[in-house]
Amino acid sequence: MGFLTAGTSLLEGMAPSLIGAAAGGLTSALTGNGLSGLSEGAMGGSNASLSSMLSANDAFNTGLMGQEMGAQDQLDLQATLFDEAMDQQSENMREINSLRDAQMAQRKADDGITKKFIESIGE
Repeated sequence: MGFLTAGTSLLEGMAPSLIGAAAGGLTSALTGNGLSGLSEGAMGGSNASLSSMLSANDAFNTGLMGQEMGAQDQLDLQATLFDEAMDQQSENMREINSLRDAQMAQRKADDGITKKFIESIGE
């Protein structure tokens, strides 16, 4: 779609060049200046044509920058979501480790109680 828009702008930009060339040719024919009038008219049109092509190029580049910014925003969002998921997973692992440590401490305490009970039976 951008290509068609640029093509249309290009054609619109060429119109002043053609009109300028015709006007320059007509002026040269009326004043008798030969080809110099034609080339001056064409040069005026070329500037307008170049200006419209530059405008079309600027519009195209602006569109590309907009797409790039949208893609970068999407990547930033994905990175943020990934970071949040990794933070949550780390927190879950810390909780699991804390519960495992508490369980090991409870087993050691239970083993100590069991040893004391066995010693009391043997006496």
